[in-house]
Amino acid sequence: MREMASEMKSSSNRASGTDWKRTPKTRRVLVGSLLAVFLAGVVFFALAWRPSIAPVARPVPGSFPADLVAKGEALSAIGHCAACHTAPGGQPFAGGYALHTPFGIIYGNNISPDPATGIGAWSPEAFTRAMREGVARDGSHLLPAFPYYAFTQLSDDDIKALYAYLMTRPAASNTVPANTIPAPLRIRALQEGWKILFFRSARFRPNPSKSAEWNRGAYLANALGDCSGCHTPRNVLGGEEGGHPYAGWLIEGWIAPALTDTNPSPVPWTQQELFTYLRTGVTPLHGATGSTMALAIRGALDLPVVPDSDVRAISLYFGEMDRASARANNGEAATQEALASSSLGSVQEHDPDADLYASACMSCHYNRAPTPLAARPELALNSSLSLPEPTNFIQVVLNGVSNTETDNNTEGAAGLVMPAYGSSLTNSEVARLAAYLRRTRTKSPPWNDLEKKVASIRREGPAYH
Repeated sequence: MREMASEMKSSSNRASGTDWKRTPKTRRVLVGSLLAVFLAGVVFFALAWRPSIAPVARPVPGSFPADLVAKGEALSAIGHCAACHTAPGGQPFAGGYALHTPFGIIYGNNISPDPATGIGAWSPEAFTRAMREGVARDGSHLLPAFPYYAFTQLSDDDIKALYAYLMTRPAASNTVPANTIPAPLRIRALQEGWKILFFRSARFRPNPSKSAEWNRGAYLANALGDCSGCHTPRNVLGGEEGGHPYAGWLIEGWIAPALTDTNPSPVPWTQQELFTYLRTGVTPLHGATGSTMALAIRGALDLPVVPDSDVRAISLYFGEMDRASARANNGEAATQEALASSSLGSVQEHDPDADLYASACMSCHYNRAPTPLAARPELALNSSLSLPEPTNFIQVVLNGVSNTETDNNTEGAAGLVMPAYGSSLTNSEVARLAAYLRRTRTKSPPWNDLEKKVASIRREGPAYH
């Protein structure tokens, strides 16, 4: 026993001796690690720091040439600036529009020329830095909900025109609500990390192998309209997945469909179809705009200040991306097939789901040859039925579709494309409608767990716009 105790004591001493010998090294590693973290933090915040730019007196509106202001007005409409910076029912550009993101609600800033709550004290240099680098006049980083990653491609002349237009708008004193994003992300300096990962400052470069019209469309769509902001998938940090441009994404409770040749619409989006849709918000072969897309068209691309040539250029750009011309022959066949199925549900089919459709939907959606009517969207041609998920169809049925840029259908019947049926149809009935139309108007596989999905979307409430 004494020998065992002696051995244990000896082992303990050896262990203690070993620990004692290692302690200085462990301490050095720990101190070195802490110093490295500290230095990395210093370097990071040094990179993140931006100086403030001195405020200026609000420019006199009459100091800007009229043609420059007019150009800025058209550019602002194409970029739907008012939509993101105007609250429903609020003063134009006064901020307050609520963008619902996976990280919380982000409110559009006041970009009217009010010196106290807007950008009236911003110099052209401050405005350009915000557009090009995502940094406010006071040096704070802007959240990427403001698409500076797209605006960085804008030309000097177009930024000057936008500045001139905004500075000639009526000043609106309005302090927008605080964003609801969590505390770590609320620290503006940390946005430098997002920029290091996902942001590259660069001007638009024309593709020399493409026509001038195509390049104009690419510039307007990518640098000004930020179309990829809704139609390109994003990763968990909110950065766009560059390897899948325009492959479609979920935005504010709606699916923004792919704009490539994987777009699910039965009829291809030809240049003419796209032009009509972007100019008016509705086409006989694709139906009416709704959800967040209404913001890009109503009070934006449909304004007379936007030249037809610019809308046609955007349409050409996406029409080529969709390979519409190569698939144009399929359009007529798809249209005639859709019209042939339009009467399904109008006769006694001994199908309770068909009866439900006939009583709730047919009066507004029945069409006859030779072509659908724009005022009566043909459901067999609508992408909401051919998407892999029923999200858009359920949103439309529960919450209706508005024809304006205001919140859903709350502005009254004059702005409605389709009324909401959420209060008159149960979850089971909406699910039955979705299943019936999916199997009778498309060749796509059935949607699964429909009633659960209807219940989930109903619980979440109306998706904004």
